[in-house]
Amino acid sequence: MMKSQFFWTSTVVPAIGQGTWQMPESGKARQEAINSLQRGVELGMTHIDTAEMYGRAEELIPDAISTVKREDIFLVSKVLPSNATYTGTISALERSLKRLKTDYLDCYLLHWRGNVPLSETLAAMEKLEKDGKIRSFGVSNFDTEDLEEALNCLTSGKIACNQVLYNLDNRGIERKLIPMCNEHGIAVVGYTPYGTVPGAHTRAYQDLQEIAQTMEATVRQLILAFLTRLDGTFTIPKASNLNHVEENAGALALTLTEDQIKRIDGLFPAPKRDVPLGMI
Repeated sequence: MMKSQFFWTSTVVPAIGQGTWQMPESGKARQEAINSLQRGVELGMTHIDTAEMYGRAEELIPDAISTVKREDIFLVSKVLPSNATYTGTISALERSLKRLKTDYLDCYLLHWRGNVPLSETLAAMEKLEKDGKIRSFGVSNFDTEDLEEALNCLTSGKIACNQVLYNLDNRGIERKLIPMCNEHGIAVVGYTPYGTVPGAHTRAYQDLQEIAQTMEATVRQLILAFLTRLDGTFTIPKASNLNHVEENAGALALTLTEDQIKRIDGLFPAPKRDVPLGMI
């Protein structure tokens, strides 16, 4: 069974999606990236994440989703902090819609905290939601204090998600940020899930491989299953070739046992004290 989570209210989204940061922009590599995204959608990874900062990534997505109904795709993009004034956010969204060849986004995020007051950016997000240009909105790279401030800025609607760095080497968000998001019904979308995967010669990798083999899975699939084990957590690995996409999609069917979770937790323990939010 494909693993899905509630993204906000009653929307169900695959726990594993597809990121598009640093996607190839030209030549055969670009076409392979399009084919890979398309294959990912076919395999159930219909949550596609992009951003205006990601070069021409928004422009290749329409070709990748042209064979499916728009309503079957959960499409997310982000506004740069430098564009996140009230009018700037609205204008940036229109540019993204044009590049993506769609009338709406399923979720629109502030890429990271900038100098523009959050109240201004979120007011624009609320208007865009009311106007039907976006179905929901959220933030990215927000720790607990910034998230608390954002929540206090709302006059209508709600924050649907917080997209943050989350991998085996960066588990600090499990201490306070994930519980806070759960309390407010905010999905946590982890980016760069593979981080620095230990080398194949290391004991840690060999232990991960041993666990994976008992599930007839790969180490990368095991990592994705671990990072989406908690309620309301999602991950968006980038893959611009077919083999990696198919491998990522295979993790949708994995469910870890408590013993397996404990073993992985022991290999890559979460910090025992508060640490700064990681960001790439």
